[in-house]
Amino acid sequence: MDEVTLGALRLLEEAQAGGAAQVLTAAESALREPTGQIGDGPAAMHFARVVALTRLGDLRAAIDAADLMLAAADREGSAGWRSCALSLRATRRLRLGGQDLAEYDIEAVLRDLVSAETALLADEPNPVITGNAHTGIAIGYAQLRLYELAAPQFEAAYQATRHASYPDNGNRAMWLCNLAELNLIWALELYQVGRIAEAERHTTAAEEYAMRAVAEASGPKAEVWRLSALLYAACSRADRQDPAAAAVDIPRYTNLLRVHGLPEQHQEILLCRPFHAVALRRSGRPEEALRVIEEAVALLSPETDCLISAAVHRTHAVLLAATGSAGARPGLTYGDTLAELLWRQRHHWLHTAMTMQAYDALRWQHEQAEQAAQTDPLTGVANRRGLDRFLRALAHPDAADHPVAVLAVDIDRFKHINDSLGHSTGDDVLRAVAQLLTTSVRQGDFVARLGGDEFVAILPGADATLARLVAQRTVEAVAGLTAWPAQVSVGVAYGPAYCLEQALSHADSAMYAAKRAGGNRASCLAV
Repeated sequence: MDEVTLGALRLLEEAQAGGAAQVLTAAESALREPTGQIGDGPAAMHFARVVALTRLGDLRAAIDAADLMLAAADREGSAGWRSCALSLRATRRLRLGGQDLAEYDIEAVLRDLVSAETALLADEPNPVITGNAHTGIAIGYAQLRLYELAAPQFEAAYQATRHASYPDNGNRAMWLCNLAELNLIWALELYQVGRIAEAERHTTAAEEYAMRAVAEASGPKAEVWRLSALLYAACSRADRQDPAAAAVDIPRYTNLLRVHGLPEQHQEILLCRPFHAVALRRSGRPEEALRVIEEAVALLSPETDCLISAAVHRTHAVLLAATGSAGARPGLTYGDTLAELLWRQRHHWLHTAMTMQAYDALRWQHEQAEQAAQTDPLTGVANRRGLDRFLRALAHPDAADHPVAVLAVDIDRFKHINDSLGHSTGDDVLRAVAQLLTTSVRQGDFVARLGGDEFVAILPGADATLARLVAQRTVEAVAGLTAWPAQVSVGVAYGPAYCLEQALSHADSAMYAAKRAGGNRASCLAV
C-alpha cells in the first residue's frame, strides 16, 4: 500500500479516537502540499478530512469535502475512493437531514449509495480501500434500515480482509460483529411488526456471525471485538433456546465492555437492553426485566438510533402491560401502528433503491460494452473507433480555436521483430509501447492504436514545446526497454483544433521523415 494511503488511514484512526482537530490540520496541510490548493490533493487525504469534519460536527463542510474527494478519486481513476466519497456524502446528507428538515432528501441519499455500489463494479486493486468502500455503503443502507442491501456490503467488506495483503488490524471480527448487530436490529424491527418466526431467523443468524467473530478476533482490539461478539451471541439467545443463560451473560459482557471504555449510553449497549429484559421476563424475573428496561429508557437521548429507541419503548410498554398497567395498552397500540407505518416506508425506500440499482447496472453494462467496442483488445488503448469519437468531441465549435498537438508513433523495423523473435514477442512489444506512450503523455491526453504498429496521441491544449518534450520522452522510453531491442519514430504536428485533420496528416508525414532519417527520433511540423 502506498505511503499516502497508509498515512490517511492512520489519520482516520486518530480522528475516530478523539483527535479530529489535529487530524483536520494535518490532512489539510497534506492536501495543499502538491499545488497549494486544497482540492488538488489525493483522495485518501480527502477521506481523512471528511471524517475529521464529521467528528467536529460540521456536516455541511464534510459534504463539501466529500465532493472534493469525489473529484480527486476521478482524477486518480480510483473506483474504490470514488465509492467511498459517494457513501460518505450520502451518510452525511442523511445526518444533516435529521438535523434540518430543509436538507432532508432521501432520494439524493439513495442515489449516492447506489452510485457507490455501481462504482465498485469496476476493479479496485487495493483490498483496504475496497473494504472501506463496502463498509461505507453498508452503513448508509443500515441507517435507512435497508437490511437486505446492507448485509451483502458487510459480507463483501469481510471478504476483502481475507486478501493476503490485508493488515491484521481486527477488521475481520469487526465486520462479523457488524453483521451480527445488523441481524439483531433487523430482528427488533420484525418483532415490532409481529413477524416473530422471521425475527428468530435473524437472531439465529446473528449468533452465527457473533461466534465466528469470537473465533476470528485479532489485532490490537481483539478483546473488545471478542466481548462485543459474545454480547451479541447472548442477545441472540434471549428469545430462543436459552433465556436464563442470556440473562446472566448479557450484563456480564456489558460490564466487561464498560471496563474497556464503552459508556452506558453507547448504541451497542442500549441495543442489548431490550434483549436483556426479554431474557429476564422469559426466565421468570419480570420485576428485574422492568427495572432493566426502565434504566434503558432513562439513558435514551436524541442521539440514540431511532429504531433502538423504539425497541426500548415498546419493550417497556409490553412489560408494563403484563403488569396490568392501564396506561400501557394505548401506548403499545400507538407504537405498533407507528412501527407498521415505518415498515411500509422502509419497503418503499427498498423498492426505490432496487429500481435504481437495476437501472445503474444496465447503464454500467452498456458503458462497458461501448468502451470495449472502442478499445484495442491487445494493448488496452483506444482503437480507431475510439479515436474517431474523441476527435468528434474535440472538434466542438466551442473548442475550435484551442491549440492541439498530434503525435504519430510507429515502431521501427517491427516486421523484423515479428520475423526474428516471433509474433508473441511482437505482441509484447506493442503492449509495452502502448503503455510507455500512455505514461509519457499527460492525464487527459488521448492515446490510440490505429492498427499494426501505428499509434497516435492527441494532446489538447499543448504547444510545440510540450509536444516535442512528450515525443522525445516517448522515443527515449522505448529505446530504454531492456527486454526487447525496440525503437520508435515519432512525428509531431500542432495547430488549432479546427485544423485537426491537417494536423494528423502532418504528424504522419513528420513520422515518415523521422524514419527516413534513421528512426529512433522525433520530427516536427507545424500546421
